[in-house]
Amino acid sequence: MYPDLSYFFNDIFGTPVDNWASIFKTFGLLLVLAILSAALILYRELKHKAKQGLFQPAKVKYEYGKPPQVAELVSNGAWGFILGYKGLYAVQHFAELKADAAEVLLSLDGSWFGGLALAAVLAGARYWEAKRKQLPKPKVEVKEIYPHDRIGDITMIAAISGVVGAKFFAIIEDIPALLADPAGTIFSGGGLAIYGGLIFGFLAVTYYLRRQKIPVIHVLDAVAPALIIAYGVGRMGCHLAGDGDWGIVNNLPQPGWWFLPDWLWAYDYPHNILREGAPLEGFSGKYNTHLVPPVFPTPLYETAMALSIGAILIGLRNRLTPYPGMLFFLYLAFNGAERFFIEKIRVNPEYTNFGITYTQAELIAVILFLAGLAGCVVVWRKNPFRAGR
Repeated sequence: MYPDLSYFFNDIFGTPVDNWASIFKTFGLLLVLAILSAALILYRELKHKAKQGLFQPAKVKYEYGKPPQVAELVSNGAWGFILGYKGLYAVQHFAELKADAAEVLLSLDGSWFGGLALAAVLAGARYWEAKRKQLPKPKVEVKEIYPHDRIGDITMIAAISGVVGAKFFAIIEDIPALLADPAGTIFSGGGLAIYGGLIFGFLAVTYYLRRQKIPVIHVLDAVAPALIIAYGVGRMGCHLAGDGDWGIVNNLPQPGWWFLPDWLWAYDYPHNILREGAPLEGFSGKYNTHLVPPVFPTPLYETAMALSIGAILIGLRNRLTPYPGMLFFLYLAFNGAERFFIEKIRVNPEYTNFGITYTQAELIAVILFLAGLAGCVVVWRKNPFRAGR
């Protein structure tokens, strides 16, 4: 496994582990790749629906040649302060950054000098750029903007709200840890619950679409394959980093019909980022443990299922065009079913109510499956293209 790039380079080139490359965490890189893949697929799907005539462009006025605007200067300065405040601090504490980049970057510690300096630089750069392009009389231009032209805004809103939601759900799963160390739990780099990210991201993006008067139902159909494929990419990050999202112990004998590699049946997650298990003999790096006995590599199973579901949804998108919302509700049903069954062999906190034992993910999965099934029925019954009507 590769908790960070230093372990990947060690495996490929034989270079030392825990060096400068350790600041690049594998899970973080795959998370970024998941967001980018979702943005790319959503862009293509939204553009496809625009060509089908399902979206009407919004006429937006753009004004060019204006003098420097206070709001833009403040915005640039604010971003500059954040980057400088954390960036210079990270450089000054490189050893801590290598050990745990998330803890350094998500903490409240920083360099005031770096923040103020970079804020002045970015605000000044924006000021001189605006002065250079300023016209005697500002020019107004009206452009037609389609939903796919707003993919940057949609992606940013979904990413930020998704991380907040994933962290929130992870925190409420472990209230004792929150009570024992509130600041450490909230600002720690670990602990993200995927369903929290999906729910918060959905709510935030839906609010944005309504504000922009964009038909939500068609965007939901477009986002369905993007979400499930991004989910699969993110789960690959869980596997490569060994972040604890693995399955239960697998002591079952390998069936005779099994033709795949042994590590797809049971895996010991060497160099896992949680440093759980027994020591690895002859290895002295920071992440020097592996699981004994091995477990089901459930992130790989989820990656395979997520990519398969994504392919099915993309294959059905044109056939289901007369049924707005159907693709999204199918996504909910597939997602709920996939997660419910994988939970049977995953490690997660369990709750017992009314004599029923379940995990948080199982409960949400059941809700998503039922919502998806009900949505499919409603869309089918209400649609005028339904056979026999």
